[in-house]
Amino acid sequence: MEVARPLDEAVDRLWQIRRGKNLEFFTVGYNSLEGAIAIASGLLAASVALVGFGFDSAIEVISGLTLLWRLHRDADASSRERIEKRALRIVGISFFVLAVYVTFDAVKSLVRHEAPDESWVGIALAAVSVVVMPLLVRAKRRVARSIGSAALNADAAQTQICTYLSAILLGGLVLNATVGWWWADPLAALVMVPILVLEGWEAVRGKHCDDCHP
Repeated sequence: MEVARPLDEAVDRLWQIRRGKNLEFFTVGYNSLEGAIAIASGLLAASVALVGFGFDSAIEVISGLTLLWRLHRDADASSRERIEKRALRIVGISFFVLAVYVTFDAVKSLVRHEAPDESWVGIALAAVSVVVMPLLVRAKRRVARSIGSAALNADAAQTQICTYLSAILLGGLVLNATVGWWWADPLAALVMVPILVLEGWEAVRGKHCDDCHP
């Protein structure tokens, strides 16, 4: 039994790494599709919130690809640590860039009274994401705890941010489409900004997790 236990732990870790990779493959695929639909429908409807949501999906893709790289190099502890730090910095900077873009475009829309068209495609997309993202967050956090990965836990936090953004976006689009509150769309975009800045700051600092170790 003394010999079997380390072997069982190694096998379990390999299984968890494989599961983590599958989750990141899903993240990359889903967010690529989500981002393309959001940006295209956002440009057609002149919705700054929807376009900003699409760019957030692009950041999720970058994070997912980076985590795939990290999980692929899991056996090398020194490389693992280096990759995690680089990943967090890259994603953090991307969030700051997105925050600047969303702020500029939302303020411009409010000042000029640029009313977006209704976007039922965007509403459907946001509604689906509100359901899918929390499930993905829970699955990622379970794997992060099992393998002791702060980077995967941070990636799960980014997916959690995507859940919040989906709910904010859904509210803004529905209000615009149903009661004609055009300002709800850029206002929803501005609500995203503090969340984006906070997440970017945490990532640039090198976000770590005290309870993600098995």
